[in-house]
Amino acid sequence: MKFLLGLLATLMTLALIAAGGAYWGLKQLDAYAAAPLILETPRQLEIKPGTNVRHLIRQLAEQGITENDWRIKALLKLHPELAQIRAGLYEMVPGETLAGLLEQLSQGKVMQFPLTLVEGRTIAQWQTELAQAPHLNHDVDAFAAVMAEQGDTGLAEGRFYPDTYHYEAGQRATELLTQSYLRMQQELAAAWEGRDKTLPLKTPYELLTLASIIEKETAKPEERGWVAAVFVNRLRKGMRLQTDPTVIYGMGERYQGNITKKDLRELTPYNTYRIDGLPPSPIAAPSRASLQAAANPADVDYLYFVSRNDGSHVFSRTLAEHNRAVNEFQRKQK
Repeated sequence: MKFLLGLLATLMTLALIAAGGAYWGLKQLDAYAAAPLILETPRQLEIKPGTNVRHLIRQLAEQGITENDWRIKALLKLHPELAQIRAGLYEMVPGETLAGLLEQLSQGKVMQFPLTLVEGRTIAQWQTELAQAPHLNHDVDAFAAVMAEQGDTGLAEGRFYPDTYHYEAGQRATELLTQSYLRMQQELAAAWEGRDKTLPLKTPYELLTLASIIEKETAKPEERGWVAAVFVNRLRKGMRLQTDPTVIYGMGERYQGNITKKDLRELTPYNTYRIDGLPPSPIAAPSRASLQAAANPADVDYLYFVSRNDGSHVFSRTLAEHNRAVNEFQRKQK
């Protein structure tokens, strides 16, 4: 009997020791998983296809970012899902824990990079910005490639919607531009459907072209409707648009910041001082606000406007009023 009691006591003691050891081990794992990475600034982490999680931890330990010991093996045994890390480019930030990093890698929460296509800019300007976008797989003819994929045989200018898009490292620029192209088709269709049906515009493309001119002429939301009205009123009367942004676009790389009288007299497809009606294509990417202004101009009878040199404009109904405004705000500047 004494033997049995002694054996039972021994077993209980061993069980308590084992339980205590297990508790201690779990506490060690919890502390290991919750330990913040040793980082002073954010760092990028590239996981290549086929990377083993233990090999990764060893590399991070060699860089002094985390520790590599028996606990990683035990942690992965308890949470095998953390070992299924996915390839991609990730960001490690100060204060992030080892468990948080492994969860991020196992869920494939890769870095997202923003790309902003700014309204009022041209395809040529956007091409330069695409080429400078970090980690973006960019083809020189990305815009043309999207146009071809969409079966659009027209010019790319104005066909892509300005907005902020997000991409992963290595993603092709054509994927983002396809989103932009389709978005512009939607926005243009909505503007055309809701347009003033008395507009002197025959096609959605003409609306797009007019909207691009409005976009270049003013950045003030309160003026877009009036600028649109000036151009629509001129089209109705058969007057030339006489807008400088179209002249600049027609000059291309020759434009160096100034328009001369010679430039205004030059006959190009985009010189609205010399041609009747709209130019043959948009001259930039219009925003939704400019599309809506072109579709529904303000109900005013203005025919002229001139810059105040502060971003705003003076609008006039007659040439005499316009000339007075030009004398006040432009000629005195020269």
